[in-house]
Amino acid sequence: MKKLPNSKIAAFAVGQLGWAILSGLISNWLVYFYQPDITAQEAGQTLFVPQGRVLLGVFTVIGAITALGRVFDAVTDPWIASLSDRCKSSSGRRIPFLKWAAFPLAASTVLVFCAPVGQTSAWNVVWLSVFVFGYYLSITAYCTPFNALIPELGHDQKQRLNISTAISLTFIVGTALAYVAPVIWGLLEGSMGRVSAMRLTFGVMAGLAFICMLTPVFAIREKDYVQSHPTEGNAVSSLVKTFRNRDFRVFVGSDIFYWIALTMFQTGLPFFVTSLLGLEESMSTIFFVAMTALSLVFYLPVNFLTRRFGKKKLVLAAFFLFAAAFLYTSFLGRLPGISPVVQGFVLVAAAAFPMAVFGILPQAMVADVAEYDAGRTGENREGMFYAARTFAFKLGQSVSMLLFTALATVGNGGGQGYRVVACVSAALALVGGILLFWYDEKKILKSMG
Repeated sequence: MKKLPNSKIAAFAVGQLGWAILSGLISNWLVYFYQPDITAQEAGQTLFVPQGRVLLGVFTVIGAITALGRVFDAVTDPWIASLSDRCKSSSGRRIPFLKWAAFPLAASTVLVFCAPVGQTSAWNVVWLSVFVFGYYLSITAYCTPFNALIPELGHDQKQRLNISTAISLTFIVGTALAYVAPVIWGLLEGSMGRVSAMRLTFGVMAGLAFICMLTPVFAIREKDYVQSHPTEGNAVSSLVKTFRNRDFRVFVGSDIFYWIALTMFQTGLPFFVTSLLGLEESMSTIFFVAMTALSLVFYLPVNFLTRRFGKKKLVLAAFFLFAAAFLYTSFLGRLPGISPVVQGFVLVAAAAFPMAVFGILPQAMVADVAEYDAGRTGENREGMFYAARTFAFKLGQSVSMLLFTALATVGNGGGQGYRVVACVSAALALVGGILLFWYDEKKILKSMG
């Protein structure tokens, strides 16, 4: 098999840039769009769905829809992974899925924000539910085969680390681009109104993402670089075999807590900026872009430190650094003698290094486990391993949406709920780090030579 050249690695990473933009739009702005705070409402944000904890007195409408959407998404992961692992297309096992999922993913992302009734309405709830489910099915159909290509295109640990680094760079850049959205709609809303400006912004970004997602489809001839054979068996049996790997179970358990904590933090960032720091919503863009830029500075050091200390030790350190950053967030706006802007940039500095670590290493760890398991069992189930990891990601996100939207309503205003969110995120990050102690990295790497 040919070694994947750097130009093809770059093309592959552009695909990640595309879906990262779309994921960032949903993760960062869906709750902000449908459950706006007072600042956004005063700026002209429409209330499209019922507000408050109206479901069983515990859950919000947007929280319940997004949580159910992510559960549906998680459930479909093994099915898509099994279809991809068993695919017998002449174009390969993975590329056909990327080709046909790109447009539905881009379109559903935009339609999520296009509720048809210009006021609070049950029809908007139905519309939102349909297209949230469509979005999650589409992103599963693209991302699960995409991630399965990481260990298949990378023929050794060094190359897999290079691929993981490249796609993590574009993931962070894509997420950062999604955070630029307020700057764009801020320039447009004076002429067309806030909601129309937001929708146009999301549409333009989705168009860019669509082009990016098709780049690896046309740039990489899968069978030139991948030597693998379709697996046998159904999704259930493949999933059961995958979770028989003890170290993978430990990794996934830790990963779930990471995603709950991170998603709560990311969802809350615009609210932390406006409600806790009292700054303009566009400052959330500045802070996230600064966080992204600083994390990119740490990419080379992370690669160097990984080769010296191993992936596990760096991820453990990142867990505890994230916990400290999240705890610090709960005190934003209450630190005497420090301006709100400075407080925000301190958070940027605290979160940048762990962001770089989690951007690179978890994907590479899954690739290690998948190779170890293939050597032990003789079966190539890369798609299912990444689907299971994606399941953890989506399960974590579904729980985080329920927690965030409920916790955000705690207290009588003044941002108390957002401080509770930050504290809970810190505790969850600590739990994730503790679980990872049981991951046996030495055994895995020794078996791989």
